[in-house]
Amino acid sequence: MNVIPESDMISLLMGATLAVKCVMLFLALMSLWSWTIIFFKFFTIGTARKRVIEGYDAFMASDDLSSGLKAVGDETSPLTRISTLAVKEFRLLERADINRDRKRLLVKDTLRRVLKQGVTKEMRTLTRNLPFLATCANAAPFIGLFGTVWGIMHSFHSIGLAQSAALATVAPGISEALIATAIGLLVAIPATIFYNYFLGKLNEVESGMVDFAGAFLNRAEREITWSNKSEQR
Repeated sequence: MNVIPESDMISLLMGATLAVKCVMLFLALMSLWSWTIIFFKFFTIGTARKRVIEGYDAFMASDDLSSGLKAVGDETSPLTRISTLAVKEFRLLERADINRDRKRLLVKDTLRRVLKQGVTKEMRTLTRNLPFLATCANAAPFIGLFGTVWGIMHSFHSIGLAQSAALATVAPGISEALIATAIGLLVAIPATIFYNYFLGKLNEVESGMVDFAGAFLNRAEREITWSNKSEQR
């Protein structure tokens, strides 16, 4: 099987029409940005997943809520940021000028709401820029196809002007046009693969944060209830 030499490939790209060149340049920029997102998300999502799993295990292995919060990790851990929001809201509720019974009823709903907001905030940060990968996966092949169609139209126009349908006349124009579709696929395929890969990892991260929020709420309610009973005695 004959392979197109690199010099011939470059000459085909340089000989393409202005519209096809613009399409290929646009696809190249899409590819550059999508790979930037892929490398960045590969690090951030992987790190978040590791810290959530380790932090949740450490929290469950702790004896009480206070030691559990210290064990989940530093401020770079999503679980630390979630628990910090919940503790801050709990402290504000403690200082609120309302009776103790009413305050005890508000704790559960308040903590549940704040924990849910914390998980949502972390997921919003982790999923930022991921929709661009989905856009590349869906749009890049059609953008490349547009360049191909435009190039083939130009080739047929050139055939009409030359009044010759010989293969030597048709082949160069069609070849340069098909390159646009190939580039579109090269942009779309990695974007599709890594977008689906990141979605799977994000589901694991979200599940871990939701499990942590539930464990945090259960332990907080248990310790608050126990402390209230001790005070009553």
